[in-house]
Amino acid sequence: MFSRLSLRGIGRLLAALLAVVLGTAALAACGGEKSSGGDDAAKSGASGAFPRTVKTVKGDVKIPSQPKRVVVLDTGELDDVTMLGIKPVGAVSPHMKTEGGFPTYLKDEVKGVTDVGPLLEPNLEKIASLKPDLILSSKVRHDKIYDKLKALAPTVFTETTGGPWKANLKAHAEALGLEKQAAKRLKSYEAQAKALGAAIKKKYDGKMPSASVVRFVAGPTRLYQKSSYSGVVLNDIGLTRPKSQNSTDPEKTMLDVSPEEIDKADADLVFVTVADTPDKTQQKDVTSNPVWKDLPAVKNDKVFDVPDETWMSGIGIQAAEHMLADVAKATGVKLPKA
Repeated sequence: MFSRLSLRGIGRLLAALLAVVLGTAALAACGGEKSSGGDDAAKSGASGAFPRTVKTVKGDVKIPSQPKRVVVLDTGELDDVTMLGIKPVGAVSPHMKTEGGFPTYLKDEVKGVTDVGPLLEPNLEKIASLKPDLILSSKVRHDKIYDKLKALAPTVFTETTGGPWKANLKAHAEALGLEKQAAKRLKSYEAQAKALGAAIKKKYDGKMPSASVVRFVAGPTRLYQKSSYSGVVLNDIGLTRPKSQNSTDPEKTMLDVSPEEIDKADADLVFVTVADTPDKTQQKDVTSNPVWKDLPAVKNDKVFDVPDETWMSGIGIQAAEHMLADVAKATGVKLPKA
């Protein structure tokens, strides 16, 4: 009797111990699953976490650790990474910059950066010599050499440049693990642009003035649409656009016009950039044309020369902030603080 009871007691004790062991194993398994989830979060781009895998127009790209040696192959990428506090080891200079070299508005941020251009045909050997751990560009610029670039380092492409610059910033920030910093800076810029618009509207008695963007390049003169980079910035301010520049179609960012069609640039404010040396453009033909001279903005001294490198080539928050300052000056209001 005693022996049988003892055996039963021992059996119960063993069952209890087994339950504890199984329970502990289950908890460990749950913990393991949670840890694995953390890794997955890192791979999907949780802010600041590496390794991570980012989704791009060229497929998933794995980035093992937070990039330190970044090469950027266009101006929007250059604006973005320097805004986020990263000095790239290599970059290309604007292909339409008349004076050559890197953008002057970023001169303090690009000292010592190696030029790996030209933009349309980057120097692959020079890029390789820099031992990059991340390359940033876009499909529209460098799709033909993507395979060669990704053989050098993880390569993150966006689809295109210009109009979708805010989405591109998000993609670049994700690759760098700096999403929160990018979001904070973008929010600050948008608040400043909105405040500038409110100040302009107040000065103009409750009605926003219209703004036209004219660019002189080698070939036909261009008028830039709402869907362009500069168009997005002007829209953030709240300025209205003339009918000729009111398109939001991402495939139609500009309109080519002849000197005789320059009346399509009619607006309260006309901002003018020059991408090439004046003798290669139609600037002289346009500005000497009676159609140009008859524009109210010309007669009212409301035509403003602005830098091409910020209004056209910059394609990022830093360039956009310079645009805000130009618009504030043109409208005669004080630029609100960011």
